[in-house]
This record gives sequence, structure tokens and C-alpha cells, in this order.
Amino acid sequence: MFFESLQFSFSIIGPICLLLFLGWFLKKTKTIDDAFIEVGSKLVFKITLPALLFLSIIKTNRDIDIDFSLIIYSLIANFVFFIISILGARYWVKNKSEHGVVIQGAFRSNIAIIGLAYVANVYGDDGFAIAAVYVAFHTMLYNILSVIILSPKQEGISVDMFLGVFKSLMKNPLIIGITSGIIFFLFAIPVPELVIHTGQYFSNMTLPLALLCTGGSLNIQALKDNSFNCRFSSMLKIIIGPVLITAGAYFYGFTGMPLGLIFFMSASPTAAASYVMARAMGHNSDLAANIIAMTTIGSLITTSLGISLLYWLGLM
Repeated sequence: MFFESLQFSFSIIGPICLLLFLGWFLKKTKTIDDAFIEVGSKLVFKITLPALLFLSIIKTNRDIDIDFSLIIYSLIANFVFFIISILGARYWVKNKSEHGVVIQGAFRSNIAIIGLAYVANVYGDDGFAIAAVYVAFHTMLYNILSVIILSPKQEGISVDMFLGVFKSLMKNPLIIGITSGIIFFLFAIPVPELVIHTGQYFSNMTLPLALLCTGGSLNIQALKDNSFNCRFSSMLKIIIGPVLITAGAYFYGFTGMPLGLIFFMSASPTAAASYVMARAMGHNSDLAANIIAMTTIGSLITTSLGISLLYWLGLM
């Protein structure tokens, strides 16, 4: 039975791991370069991923009932873990100037690429549509919490700052794609077949291209960073966070697909956006990049073990 659970785990992790490795290998052999990765990442973020999220929602089986208690629980659980990360950083991280980067690395998951890839592999279109709604709400939560934790203390938290976050969220292509999909789905607005077929071409390339770019952007040398802060943030992100959030979901009453979805999203590595935000707000961007690399590689192992355990226990 446990061997069967390992096979199941590998069937999920294997394709993602291979695409990440292929992206790294193509970059290493100079088949692709930084320019390709930058343009490819923009294409995914601005066009193909929003198209994928939009189509996944409008094509959802109308018999599927999205359980919003899952969304509410995960928002509360992620916020509570955010507080735990703050307390942990204050106690363990001696360099106060790196608190923000460590905390952001611990709670901000790569749900829009790695998380969605996991869900798509296991639960197909119906699970993907629910995951899309999850992504919308948590993208907003992550951005707000990141601004709060990375803002210089001397400047404080202002109304203008939150207005800026709100405006950026309203312009976020992922939010636009998901919101549009929900509106079209709820009001049964017809979408021309030509648009659906064209959008399908875009959406089909999303996860492979996104994973290739993610793999190509990995700095394996960062794994040599043995700094305590990097290891501490990574441990919070790929071990403590998933265990606490998934265990809480189980005791709350979630099983099957809802529990699996919560696990996949919480077990995802640190989002690449954490590097961009850390650099933009004058923090240690090298540490942020190292955390991303360490959690991306490490999460392949921890997620695989988590899948095997949940499958072995019959919980997903």
C-alpha cells in the first residue's frame, strides 16, 4: 500500500520535476537565456495564465458546488501562519533588517504556477476551477501582507499604501482573468467558440512554459547558501506551514479534494514575486532569491512525502 502511495506521488511530482529540470538544463546549455525567461514569464503572467484561469472557470461543470468554507478556512489559516512566522522571525532571526524577507519567504506560496500544476495533475478541470478561485483570494492576501511586512517601520502603514496595493490588484491580469471567468459563469454569458478555441491554444502552453521559465530562473548556487535565515524561512515554508495548515484543515473536517487542494497550495515553494517585491522595497533580494531556490528544490521532496502520507492514510 505504501509503495502504491509512492507511485501515486511520483506520478504527480514527476512531470513537474522534469519540466523544472529541463528549464534549468536548457538555461545551463544556453539553449534559452535570461531574455527568453523574462519574456516567457511575462507572457505567462499577462496572457496565457489569465486565459487558462478564465477558461477553466467558464467550462466548469455546473453541478460542481464550490465550498467557500475552504476558501475562508485557508485565508484564516494563512493569516495565522503569517503571525506565527512573524513571532518565529522575531525570536530566531537576529538581523532585524532581514525579518521582512524571511517572513515573506515563509508564507508567500507559488500557488499560481506550482500549486495549480499539482492540482491540475490530480483533480483535473473541476479541481482546477476551484483552485483558480483560491488563487484569486490568496493573491490579494499575499500582496497585502507582503506590503505590510516589507514596509519600513519609519514610514508606517498609510492609507495611500493600501490604495496603491488595491490599484495594483485591480490591474493584476490573474485577478482580471478569474473575476471575468466567475462573472461569465454565474450569468451564463455565452463565449464564441472561436474565442474558446483560440484561448485554449494559449492556455495549453501555460504550465509547461511557466515551469520551464521557473526552472531556468533557478540559481542552483543559491543552495550553497547555508545562512540560518535562508534555512529557517525555507523550513517554515515547506515543512512547518504545510503540516500546520493541512492538519488544521483535517481537524476542521476537510477530506478528499478540499484537503488535497489545501495541502498542494500550502506545500508549494516560495513565489518568485517575493524576490521582485523584496528588491523593489529595498530589502535583501539575494536572500529572497536563495529562499526561492531552496524551497523550490526542497518542496519536491517534502510535497512528495506529504502526498504519499495523505494517500496512504486515504485522505486524498
